[in-house]
Amino acid sequence: MEIKVVQNSKDVQADILVVSMFEGGQTTSELANKYALGEDNFKGKFSETYLLQTYGKEPYKKVMVLGLGKKEEFCPNKLREAVAKAIKKAMQMEAKTVSFSLDEIDFDYSEQFAMGALIADYKFDKYKSEKKDNKVKEVYVQANEDIIRKAEKIAAAMTFTRNIANEPAQFATPTELAAIACDLGLETKVYDREECEKMGMGAFLAVGRGSAEEPKFIHMKYYVDNPKKRIAIIGKGICFDSGGLDLKPASSMLTMKDDMSGAAAVLGIMSVIREFHPQVEVHGIIAACENMPGQYAYKPGDILTAKNGKTIEVDNTDAEGRLTLADALCYACELGVDEVIDMATLTGACMVALGTQAAGIMGNDDELVKNLISTAERNGERYWELPMWDEYFDSLKSDIADMKNTGSRWGGASTAGVFLKKFVKDVKWAHIDIAGTAFLEKPQKELIAGASGAGVRTLLNYILEQ
Repeated sequence: MEIKVVQNSKDVQADILVVSMFEGGQTTSELANKYALGEDNFKGKFSETYLLQTYGKEPYKKVMVLGLGKKEEFCPNKLREAVAKAIKKAMQMEAKTVSFSLDEIDFDYSEQFAMGALIADYKFDKYKSEKKDNKVKEVYVQANEDIIRKAEKIAAAMTFTRNIANEPAQFATPTELAAIACDLGLETKVYDREECEKMGMGAFLAVGRGSAEEPKFIHMKYYVDNPKKRIAIIGKGICFDSGGLDLKPASSMLTMKDDMSGAAAVLGIMSVIREFHPQVEVHGIIAACENMPGQYAYKPGDILTAKNGKTIEVDNTDAEGRLTLADALCYACELGVDEVIDMATLTGACMVALGTQAAGIMGNDDELVKNLISTAERNGERYWELPMWDEYFDSLKSDIADMKNTGSRWGGASTAGVFLKKFVKDVKWAHIDIAGTAFLEKPQKELIAGASGAGVRTLLNYILEQ
């Protein structure tokens, strides 16, 4: 899809002209007012649409009235959802050119307009033998050109992320993630098993022992002179999670290709970071492996030693993500960065608590956590802060090691956060649990089912705002 900025959307010879309407109001199209409102009593409720032919009386073939709901409740996030709905409707009509006239809106809608249109345009049909070409080719709008182009890059990063996370595990292996990272044009180092052993990454390597796929520890770097801040972003990179010897039920494995959604998000962010030229040093880190029950798999009761020397008793091999993150956090904290942010499909407990509507967030710095929450809210994602009280560690205590990798089923997301905190030293840190938001079973707002690109738009905007 190409978004073109024009002076007057109504002059475009498009397949569809979209005009907006608040409840109780009117549109700027006389034709729409006559038929949609006057004859068919269209109310303009949020995201409702009404379509009518122009029969050659206008430059465009059809008019679509897009309901914006109550004006006092309308905001940029609702605009993004409404625009996505209009684009999806246009795709159903197999329209190739769509022009938007949004004269009723009294704020700069440029970024969220572009995000809504481009997110709605996504589909993953790589493995379908017959592909339906019903995408909108051109979209016209009166908007801020620079902001539109910025949004296009962020949307491209989301598409990059969603494509990787939607890939089957047979393709998206640790080796493939490393190859993708090396192709991004950044300074990139990929550590193999032997190098990780020398660095003392006993927790990460244990998780990957049961798989025929070699683990890969990936470090991408974006450098600038005299950076305003140095940030490390870590993405959980379990390319497939069988649960290990504590095997998951078959039904729970069906979407476990998505357990590297955090890693995919880091790759997506790093794929466009140079195009923005932020004055921030950014490190993208992924500990990539598979959690499989092969002959060398780690076992319940094993004692693992992480990079910082802390020992971990394996209580459950299906709590593997926190083990890989433990070593990744230790590594990131040694880079001299100001902040470390990790994203992980970490706990079912977070999904139970927040569903698919929000990611859980916690950390050791209140300002960092609150800034990420507000950035997420402005850009169409929701983060909800969960407590990380010291008492949660009580259930992680071990008689024979420094800690266990799992504890009580109660407060599981917070317990996982407290576990991770043990591997963070002398740096501001935030942990984002995207278990419920990274992969959707059914469409939600502007997103279709499948990988959502969770975290990309929030972290990219957070980096750009520094």
